[in-house]
Amino acid sequence: MRLCTVGGIFLFFMATACRKEMTNATEKVALNNHDTIFVHPGLLHKQSDFDRMKSKVGAGAEPWLSGWNKLITNSHSALSWQPNPADTVYRGSDGIHRENYGQLYNDIAAAYATALRWKISGDKEYADKSIQIMNAWSARLKRIGGNNDANLAAGLYGYQFANAAEIMRTYEGWAPADFSRFQKMMLNVFYPMNHAFLTRKERCMSHFYANWDLCVMNSILATGVLCDDRDIYNEAISYFKYGAGNGAIANAIYFIHPDGLGQWQESGRDQGHTTLGIGLMGTFCEMAWNQGDDMYGYDNNRFLKGAEYVAAYNLGDSVAFKPYTNCVGVVQNVISSGSRGNTRPVWELVYNHYVNRKGLAAPNCARFAQKVRPEGGGGNYGPNSGGYDQLGYGTLTCTLK
Repeated sequence: MRLCTVGGIFLFFMATACRKEMTNATEKVALNNHDTIFVHPGLLHKQSDFDRMKSKVGAGAEPWLSGWNKLITNSHSALSWQPNPADTVYRGSDGIHRENYGQLYNDIAAAYATALRWKISGDKEYADKSIQIMNAWSARLKRIGGNNDANLAAGLYGYQFANAAEIMRTYEGWAPADFSRFQKMMLNVFYPMNHAFLTRKERCMSHFYANWDLCVMNSILATGVLCDDRDIYNEAISYFKYGAGNGAIANAIYFIHPDGLGQWQESGRDQGHTTLGIGLMGTFCEMAWNQGDDMYGYDNNRFLKGAEYVAAYNLGDSVAFKPYTNCVGVVQNVISSGSRGNTRPVWELVYNHYVNRKGLAAPNCARFAQKVRPEGGGGNYGPNSGGYDQLGYGTLTCTLK
């Protein structure tokens, strides 16, 4: 039996196809009788990325050094950080429980930041701190509740927690039993909610904006890699290509203008959510890239067209807008100026892939990356949840040259 939620209501349902035998900390071979082997570490960062960061920071090279300084001055990366786990995380008022999801996103930011400090500095005290945080949560967390926003929590914090764990899985100080318990938490708490959300059956699949699907897709993809489960991983890849909701790429970037820019699905809503969408789709593409799947280039670099559109408008440029409507009666006739210029640490990843890795033109993303450089992480962009929607530190982690 698995615990699942839709709209904040918890249901038990049989999901035998989703129940997979846990692997230990050194396991590399994918389960389910597949021969494919996942790359580990292999979500947002591979070992070659850490080697580059370590070398560049050690040499005092810019902009990596500025990115490193942004990391080590963030309080979430301090050894004094103490985890604050809960049995149930609530996001969105259910009329009964107090929202406490800030405990989770702050601790995830700390687990990730200390993991980065260990990989770059080699100081095992930071490794032990990251493990302490993740062990505290895997020993306690049983469910995620609230109203419908619980699905956002399961998506955003699921993919982020999996990324921190994927970095630390190679650390000999993480006991195999504890790593296995963390995997079980991902499979038993986060994944059932993620799966139920993407496979929902409703008359209008455009009811939810793109960022909802995208954060859930990220969590599913990351869980698949962390737990060596090819079926779960493929579920996310398939939805990116063919899904019915707005997270699927042809729906998220639903119209290509004659100038080649791709209109983002939330552009008529506000710019805070459009920039969030760029960060989430960029994260998805990078994690898939590190496993050998090129979603960046899918459908003639469709994501690049969307990112360039969002960057241009948020840098103050004029862009064309095609009126947007959906099947629940939303009508948006003009692009929204709400939160225009919103700053998130999402542009280094997109810029470095398309320009420095692939040699393509991405002038608007390049300008935005320059504007926000060096990127910080959770805690550098305000105390509220929006400042923790992405792991950040892209100047340190994503700069290629």
